[in-house]
Formats: sequence, C-alpha cells, structure tokens
Amino acid sequence: MKLQDAKQEFIAELKGHPKTKKLTFFEGVAMLVGTNIGIGILSIAHTAREAGFLPLFFWLIIGGILSTITMLYIAEATLRTKSHLQMTGLSVKYIGPIAKYIMFISIAVTAIGALVSYEKAAGDILNRIFGIPHAWGSILFFIPAAGVLWLGLKAIGRGEKQVVGIMFLILCVLIVSTFFKAKINFSYLAETYWDWSAIIPIFNTVVFVYSSQYIVPEMARGFAHKPQMLPKAIVLGTFITFCMLTLVPLSAIILEGLQNISEVVTLSWGKAIGEWAFIIANLFGLFAILTSYWGLGGMFVTNIADQINKDCDNDLKIRFIIILFVAIPPLLLVVLNLVASIQDALYWPGVVGALILSFFPILILQNARKYGDQPATWECPKILTNWGAKITVIVVYLLATFFSIALKYNFLNTIL
Repeated sequence: MKLQDAKQEFIAELKGHPKTKKLTFFEGVAMLVGTNIGIGILSIAHTAREAGFLPLFFWLIIGGILSTITMLYIAEATLRTKSHLQMTGLSVKYIGPIAKYIMFISIAVTAIGALVSYEKAAGDILNRIFGIPHAWGSILFFIPAAGVLWLGLKAIGRGEKQVVGIMFLILCVLIVSTFFKAKINFSYLAETYWDWSAIIPIFNTVVFVYSSQYIVPEMARGFAHKPQMLPKAIVLGTFITFCMLTLVPLSAIILEGLQNISEVVTLSWGKAIGEWAFIIANLFGLFAILTSYWGLGGMFVTNIADQINKDCDNDLKIRFIIILFVAIPPLLLVVLNLVASIQDALYWPGVVGALILSFFPILILQNARKYGDQPATWECPKILTNWGAKITVIVVYLLATFFSIALKYNFLNTIL
C-alpha cells in the first residue's frame, strides 16, 4: 500500500468512513478467535489443576457446542434485523425494555471483569520478563490496547487478523518444542480428581472463554456486505478456539504436571521448555490478551453507544468519552490492586454470562422469526433449534450457574 493511500485510509478510519468498516472472512474469524483466545487460554490450565485435564476437555467440548449453537441463534436474529443492533438493542427489540437493561448489565460485568483480568495478567507478564512493577506493566499494555480500540471496527478486525496469525505461529513452535522435551509425561493427562468443588468452576471459566455471543452483532455489522459469511466464520472461529484451548493446557500439563501450572500458564510453561521459549511464550500471552481486549472492549463500546442511542463510529468525541468509561475503571482497579487474582476477576463474568446466555439467545431467535424486519439470508438448521437443543442449553447453563454460586457461598456439600 502506498504511503498516500495508507494516510487516507487512516484518516478515513478516524472519521468512521463507511468503506473501512467491511470485514473480510478471515478478519471476522480472527476477531472471534482473538476475542476468545485471551486470558481464558492463559488461566484455564490453572483452573483445572485440582480436577485434571479430562474434566477440562469435557467442559471444553460441551462449552464449545453450546456456545456455537447460541451464537448461531444470534446470527440468524441479526440477519432478520435491518438495523445493526448490538445485543442490548436485539434484547429490547425482541424481548422487551427490561431485557435491554439485563443484557447490558451482563455485558458490563463480562467486559469489566475481562478487562481487569487482561491488564492484571499483562502486568504479571511484563514484570516477569522485564522486571518492571506490575502497575507500570498494566499501564504499558493499556496504551496500545485502548489506542486500537479507539480506531474502530476495521482497525480491530485488521489488528486481530495480524496478531492472531503471529499467535498461531508462536503456538505451533511452543507445542512442537514441548513434544521434543525428554521429560514430557502423558500420564499427567490421566490424573483426575473427582471433586465437584474443583470440576464445577472449570465450566464458568469455559463459559467466559467462549463469550463471543456478545460480539456476533459486531461481526454481523462488518459482514453486512456478505451476510452469508457470518455463520461460517462463527463455526470456523469456534473450532479454532477449541483446538487452541485444548492444545495449550495439554502441552503445559504433560510437561509440568498439574501442580506446577502457574496462574498465567505461559510463565511456567515457557520456562519449562527453556529460556528462549519463556520470552516467546509470554509474547504469545501478551498477544492473546491484547486481541481479546480489542474484541470484548470493542463490543462494550458499541453496546454503550447502542444503550445511549449515540453514533460512536462517526462521532469521535462520543467514541472517546465512551472509551474513557470502558477503559479507565478496569485499569484503576488493577493499578490500585483492588482485585486479588485473575480467577476472582473471571468468576462473576462466568456466572452472569451463563445465566443470561441460557435464555436470551433462544428468546431473541424465537421472536426474530416472528417479528423480524426482513427474511434471513441464512437460517439455523432445525437440529439446532428443536426443543431438545434449547432445553439442553438452558439446563446446562442454569445448573452450572447454580452450582457455582453454591460453591462460592459454601453450601455445595449440603446439596450434593
């Protein structure tokens, strides 16, 4: 691209020029994968250390299937809607005014918890690599993370595509290097501890990791020129997510064993491979949380704009104010050390997300089919929309939510 063309595109990006908002197929896939592959992929092995790899693998399969189904529900609903509404807008249109506020609370809890965990993890990683204080590490991460967020949808999609490609290469190098280590032990994968207090929390982390339902309307906005790409991008993106979520904890566990997994897995995994791997493993970690920050942060920005009925794409002043509201509070929580651990930051996003996602996508799809503005260019297969599939989604998400709350408030043993 010529310098003059690059300059014009950058200015158009700042002005919210409509031509810059189209996503290519791979940018859409990368946006979904980048959102999913964030702090979850770095913390999920640590979450499973007291249960084992097999319970984690089970929940990854269940979570991936249910997440894909609910994302496809939302995809069809967006394709039946003329306006480019976010989840809050879809909720009020197809469920009712109260649903708008419930969905917004869910999105806010998920986004704030996620951004806190990203900045906390970034501070930990930069501290271990360069020895800088945790707070300054979080601030250094914040600058490029919030900067790209301000540039808008196309910049996020393009940034996700480039960074996800680099992440994939790094991940391949790390996994191959793991299998060449003489001390790997596959018997670690069979270690399983059937303790419900350890097994149940894994699902909440999995729900958070597969939280891309919230960005489906944002992807639909980018695919407005070719809406038939949306469901394909969802399926491919979720499959890539599942593979990466499986391979990272598997590689770390066969090399280190369950009990030696650090809260941010790249810190211990990279060190176990070798000093050279420690650096690139943690670069992977930084890239992972950066792309996820862009995905969930961008989703939160557009949902706030939808909530207050403002145009954050073409009005840069409004976008700047919203981004201050989105980005500054999580950073302050981390810098002031008001959140004890990454697991604490992820608990309520997982619980609230499971509760909302058990009902809302089903209701939105059901009413979009009745009251949608236009015929859908794509429809969910009947096998995914029958009552058996819907009941399964509701039961699994609700039971996981109930048992997680019971565990946190110490009455799980009474129930079981």
